[in-house]
Amino acid sequence: METSLLLTLLLAPFAGFLFNVFFGKKVSRNVSGTIGTIAVAISFVVSLNFFFQINTTKQPIHIDLFHWLTLGNFNVNFSFLLDQLSILWLLFVTGIGTLIHIYSISYMHDDENLNKFFAYLNLFIFFMITLVVGSNLLIMFIGWEGVGLCSYLLIGFWYKNQDYNDAAKKAFIMNRIGDLGFLIGIFILGAMSSSLEFSEVSKALQLNTAVTTSGWYSIAALCLFIGACGKSAQIPLYTWLPDAMAGPTPVSALIHAATMVTAGIFMITRMNFLFDITPEVQNAIAIIGALTSLVAAFIALVQNDIKKVLAYSTVSQLGLMFLALGLGAYEIAVFHVITHAFFKACLFLGSGSVIHALGGEQDMRKMGGLRKYMKVTYITFLIATLAISGIPIFAGFFSKDEILMVAFHENKALWIIASLASIMTAFYMFRLLYLTFFKEFRGTEEQKHHLHESPKLITFPLVVLAILSTVGGFISFPGHSWLNEYLKPIFIGAREEHHVDGTTYMLMGIAVIGALIGIGIAYSNYIKKSQVPSEESEITGFSKVLYNKFYVDEIYMAVIVKPIYAIGSFSKNFIETALSGFIFGLGKVTNMVGTQGKALQNGSVGLYLFAFVLGTASIIAYLFLAQ
Repeated sequence: METSLLLTLLLAPFAGFLFNVFFGKKVSRNVSGTIGTIAVAISFVVSLNFFFQINTTKQPIHIDLFHWLTLGNFNVNFSFLLDQLSILWLLFVTGIGTLIHIYSISYMHDDENLNKFFAYLNLFIFFMITLVVGSNLLIMFIGWEGVGLCSYLLIGFWYKNQDYNDAAKKAFIMNRIGDLGFLIGIFILGAMSSSLEFSEVSKALQLNTAVTTSGWYSIAALCLFIGACGKSAQIPLYTWLPDAMAGPTPVSALIHAATMVTAGIFMITRMNFLFDITPEVQNAIAIIGALTSLVAAFIALVQNDIKKVLAYSTVSQLGLMFLALGLGAYEIAVFHVITHAFFKACLFLGSGSVIHALGGEQDMRKMGGLRKYMKVTYITFLIATLAISGIPIFAGFFSKDEILMVAFHENKALWIIASLASIMTAFYMFRLLYLTFFKEFRGTEEQKHHLHESPKLITFPLVVLAILSTVGGFISFPGHSWLNEYLKPIFIGAREEHHVDGTTYMLMGIAVIGALIGIGIAYSNYIKKSQVPSEESEITGFSKVLYNKFYVDEIYMAVIVKPIYAIGSFSKNFIETALSGFIFGLGKVTNMVGTQGKALQNGSVGLYLFAFVLGTASIIAYLFLAQ
């Protein structure tokens, strides 16, 4: 029964993919979208069933489908693991995935390749489920590579625009860099443990703690972290995610808010037993996470594209999750993953609703006053903005506060960095809210004439996500955390929880005051002073540096891309030319010798006998001389 349910969970989205690939063009557009949505909804229902089962029995479910391969004493099974961690991920991957599919039916209704879009979405969900439920690193890697492929297909979905193609290729290549690190880590762990099963690797680590092997485990952990940096957009592999906003808005919500970018957090949490014994790698994770959150928050301060602001916000929030991971607070990182999935999906879908109403406009300088025309979108967007800003009682307040509290107790410098990033989050999110929904409309008269609330298929997911953004934080209420208790079996070394005391309330107060300061500055600038961001040509000073994203892309272009192009051009123009000339020269010599040899074949028997005698004499002379 469990095997049948697992296969249903896994294969329902794949069946939706196959249907839309082979029959999507032959059925109506609504049928194509409905089938794709139902496929993911089935996986969500099955995930709920497993959740209730595991919540009752407290026992993980391990399913071996078949033996895959054997190399000496190294064995790999095609097997799956359903436990507390994988079930939580499945719930928001399939649950939010279902809402985004519903949203996409209306949002993408007029697209000529609607069936292809739903096919790609379904295939993405299939690979994400594979990544989450695999019981070993090899199955996880299949899902890992699969979501990378689907992100490439979805980011470049509107392939007629070359900029979108470039963004898709950038995402694909930068992810491959991280994936190489992940693969090397898998090879090292396989060699050290003679297995890739999570349970077997964990046992091997506990039994094999010699000094001679600890260095290899540190290298393996570092390589896995590099893989996580690629998927979850951390310094230095973060620049692909903002460019990935080239894809349709539902893609941004699904891949870059709730699922794919959290794959790195899932992998590190799953491998917590490895990172717990490599404190130097954990320190690196915490530092990289904190710096990423700060750098991305700085860049988001001055962006004018509504989706770019949300993209850098995602990078910043992922940085906070990595900070928690690096401090060993895995359950808090998971908590923020869940709340972030709620409010960031709501924000992305809300931005899509705005873009839909404005006929594709994404520049916030050409928006304004939309709350009069789009009340549902405005209210849901406001709730999600309050959540990400860390305002009580919304979901983001609880998860972000726990990250800051752990950072305060473990490393004051990292706490200061994370706190600054959180204050800036409140500022740039309310900057976005005020520029988009308040004051007077700044777009064209034609856009103003067509302003309207989005259809119910778009607003329904927004309402559901807004509700979750409001109440989602109570799954880990301070002092009474259901989530922490639920996840305890996943972690070998239980982290000591900080009790709710005076320090806790002080830190809560500082976080809330910081958020209010950020909101207050945004209110002063964009409501009281009615400021509108300058045109690109008028931006100067440090703002120009931030607007151009610290020129990181330009640095990568100068230091990495152009030298590679130069090496390629040199190889093509000189090395390849020389090799080609040499090979063609050999051909010419052979042809010339053949031509001359052909002249000897003139039918003269005397010449043939002379050659025969000469050859025979040469062989005899060689034999005598060789003695």
